[in-house]
Amino acid sequence: MKSLTTRLVVGMVVGLFVSTMASAETIRWARAGDSLTMDPHAQNEGPTHALAHQIYDSLLQRDMSGAIIPSLATEWAALPDNPNVWRLKLRKGVTYHDGAAFDSEDVVFSLNRAMADGSDMKELLSSVKEVRAVDSHTVDIETNGPNPLLVNNLTNMFMMDKGWAEANNVMTPHDVAKGETNFATMNTNGTGAFKLVSRTIDEKTVLTANPNYWGKSIYPNQVTEIIYTPIQSAATRVAALLSGEVDIIQDVPVQDLGRVSSTAGLKVGTAAQNRVIFFGVDNANGPTADLRVRQAMNIAINREAIKKVVMRDQSDPTGVIMPPFVNGWTPQLNAYPAPDIAAAKALMADAGYANGFEITLNCPNDRYINDEAICQAAVGMMGQIGIKVTLDAKPKAQHFPFIKGGDSDFYMLGWGVPTFDSHYIFNFLVHTKTGDRGSWNPTGYSDPAVDAMIVSLESETDLAVRNATIAKIWAAIQAQQMYLPIHNQVLNWGMKDKIDFAVQPEDQPHFQFLTFK
Repeated sequence: MKSLTTRLVVGMVVGLFVSTMASAETIRWARAGDSLTMDPHAQNEGPTHALAHQIYDSLLQRDMSGAIIPSLATEWAALPDNPNVWRLKLRKGVTYHDGAAFDSEDVVFSLNRAMADGSDMKELLSSVKEVRAVDSHTVDIETNGPNPLLVNNLTNMFMMDKGWAEANNVMTPHDVAKGETNFATMNTNGTGAFKLVSRTIDEKTVLTANPNYWGKSIYPNQVTEIIYTPIQSAATRVAALLSGEVDIIQDVPVQDLGRVSSTAGLKVGTAAQNRVIFFGVDNANGPTADLRVRQAMNIAINREAIKKVVMRDQSDPTGVIMPPFVNGWTPQLNAYPAPDIAAAKALMADAGYANGFEITLNCPNDRYINDEAICQAAVGMMGQIGIKVTLDAKPKAQHFPFIKGGDSDFYMLGWGVPTFDSHYIFNFLVHTKTGDRGSWNPTGYSDPAVDAMIVSLESETDLAVRNATIAKIWAAIQAQQMYLPIHNQVLNWGMKDKIDFAVQPEDQPHFQFLTFK
């Protein structure tokens, strides 16, 4: 973050990429889990966003290096005479896949839809007071006080056609946690580089290049078709790459990295991910409501053993639920304790649980790298201090609604930070669970003073003051051992060596950037 002063950014992406269709072809893409829905505002989840980015556009986007670049907005700036208002100039000549024109009315509709009940994106817009169309291609976003970081929150905020939404009765998102569906669950109409051809959940989704894509002369656009196949089994996923059945997989198991990289015609791209993996625990009920128990669980975890044995050195152990990419990160917060079983047992005894207790650990088995194996390791580690853990591992489609509903006392979660700022973590994971904040905080943790500080970050324009508040919030979280951090994830994409494609820190391939050698 360079400054919190008003900025005008004009997109000059043209010329950065050369469009050559000579190598245009199909990409067969696989990863562990499927998108949870095609509704672009219903679920704030990485694989869901990754597929949506092929079909829908946001006002701004991050390129494959993580830098913010123009998308449907070409210029954006806070008004000089009113810092509470961001004015965005929209790209002209853009059409949806059905031919309808994109304009400011769609932006107003989409942002209001993203703030509606059922949306999993509303925390990103919690500071927004009103969205207004100034003219057909100019939009004002007014916030409750100056919010110099608002534009960081727009990179996964997808634009929908208001007319299409009205015609198909999808004016509001469906609530995934409640098992709801709507027309947008399986159908799409975006402005993106690819159009939906067919979709079978958890089996295959086929996309074809959008012939009227506004970015045809800006990006390489060498991919003419995407065949997306979720393959939960790690062994099967790797076998599909080795056999040539697929061209690129996002989730190369760490134990197979050597085999993939040494196979003729294949390569592995590696990068640190903007994501941390951690355990959540009930802070309000049962044995884990006692701080001493949470502290004992934290020092029972052997993060170095997980790194070496489970992750084959492909992880970065941490003591905080914040990756190093994020504003607010410090080496001090990142420091993690060495395992101390004797001290952990003493804390357990002090809390009245010398003989331990029983608890269930809810874990996904198709979302994060070696997620179930990490949970299995944690079961043994907790057993060393008398906590008998029953492991319940299930696909993410069942796991996420379960934990979000507050039904778990002990669970695994991974969290990426698309805004690259601590406020994103606080708003979703720390703030008291209310109607528009704390949607991913099922722990029962609630501190009104911390809540007030979180809200203040949305309008604080003094960088030093803002960063000091961020530090205070992290100190409060760490003092309560609200979560049990494990590690920052390292990404490994396996692909054919003819593919030239950088590994993106948010784990979101944007296939309009891909080129062939």
